[in-house]
Amino acid sequence: MKNISYRLVIFSLALIFGVVFSIPTFTQSEGAKVKLGLDLQGGLYLLLGVKYEEAIKSKLKTTAATIRYISQKKELYTDDISPLENGIKFTLLDKDDMAKMDKELKLFEGFKISKEQKNDEVIYHLTLTTKEIEATKKNAIEQAIQTIRSRLDAFGLAEPSVTKQGQDKIVVELPGIKTRAEEERAKKLISTAAHLELMQVDKGRNPTSDEEVAKYGDKILPAQDGNGKYVVKELPILDGSMVTDARVGYNQANQPVINFTLNSEGAKIFGDWTGKHVGDYLAIVIDNKVLSAPVIKERIGGGAGQITVNDPQEAHDLAIALRSGALPAPIILLEKRSVGPSLGADSIKASLIALISGFVLVVVFMLIYYRTAGLVANIALIVNLFLIIAVMALFGATLTLPGMAGIVLTVGMAVDANVIINERIRELLREGKNIKKAIEGGYENAMSAIIDANITTLIAAFALFAYGTGTIKGFAITMAIGILASMLTAILGTHGIWEYLEVKMKLTSKSFGMKG
Repeated sequence: MKNISYRLVIFSLALIFGVVFSIPTFTQSEGAKVKLGLDLQGGLYLLLGVKYEEAIKSKLKTTAATIRYISQKKELYTDDISPLENGIKFTLLDKDDMAKMDKELKLFEGFKISKEQKNDEVIYHLTLTTKEIEATKKNAIEQAIQTIRSRLDAFGLAEPSVTKQGQDKIVVELPGIKTRAEEERAKKLISTAAHLELMQVDKGRNPTSDEEVAKYGDKILPAQDGNGKYVVKELPILDGSMVTDARVGYNQANQPVINFTLNSEGAKIFGDWTGKHVGDYLAIVIDNKVLSAPVIKERIGGGAGQITVNDPQEAHDLAIALRSGALPAPIILLEKRSVGPSLGADSIKASLIALISGFVLVVVFMLIYYRTAGLVANIALIVNLFLIIAVMALFGATLTLPGMAGIVLTVGMAVDANVIINERIRELLREGKNIKKAIEGGYENAMSAIIDANITTLIAAFALFAYGTGTIKGFAITMAIGILASMLTAILGTHGIWEYLEVKMKLTSKSFGMKG
């Protein structure tokens, strides 16, 4: 046991760790395993755009609805609350309430407020500042990325990739999508805005033209099933931003329903409105289509509601969309590419040929040129590969084609450290040092060069990960893991093996590929 140093113990533990956690990946058995990316197993590639102007309209509509609610709550009498192109206009009917209204409007950030007095009325104009418009656009794409990612995670897809491209585009990669039905369902889930609005039906109006009903602050919305139209108040009572949860269930008629809950603000608004509008109709609107319009029979407290849906799968997908949040703006499909499994198989085959041939050539070269030292380096190289796979599996990483290129690169870099060490040992042996001093001196002399090279490569890997997108990140991750693993195996591990062999067998200069 005296011959076994701490270096060899750590190396042995690394070997056990690498083998144990790599087994599920190699055998595809139960446990954490490395997943294959879009370019290796096939799937769907989508390039999306975001319609920013709709995000601005949605913000203005929500703000207008909030102003209306505050006005009713504080008994500030207003009229003609309507969103404009980049702002909101409304009339305060009593100029004596102007100070109270000004105080309430201070809560709305990002608006430039102007007003003009006409007789006893005050006309307010709230205009979005340029800074707020830009912030809304930026938030729209960031929220869209987060919303799409949440939906796809809940959908159950393995390792979906959702990344920003440039300033205004989103790239979605869905590995494993193989059938037309899966593709259409995924596209629908991504593109569905799932903008929930609860709106009051204006039962005193009949559907005529949009221009006609607009005079009364109304608009016409179609029923989702295509049967009929509804005239509703233009400003919603509340919207999906106040939904905290949505789950699929079944009602007494065994129909699928979505049970949703509201946050505290939404619950109060909903409770107050239903209490004042018993006998009126409430339109449940998803993406400007009326799902249903039940009559309010009593005040609805507790911040809960229910949406009836005909199809269970549709209910499941809609619940996911509501739960993950509405898209802030409509999504535009700019480009779609389907990567077939045959292309993925070809990519895997070509990558494996490159990896195996490169690995075999390196192993053979090391054995021929360095003999026993080459064998030690090859053992470290094998452990290094196991460690890379094990770490990637534990973190649930996705292996892409550039990722496999990163592994091929780390194979060469892992051996490079041992080449430097072996050459330093050879130099000391030529100077007449004994084996023990040559080994210790070789590692000591080579250390600074190896660490400098690995640190600079790690910095490059971190830069690629920080500023790269998609597959570039995969390349950076595998390269970084490979470098860290090689520092453990090629430096610490091989040193421990030499310390053990030094006592167990008679080492000579021939052990390092030298003559005589």
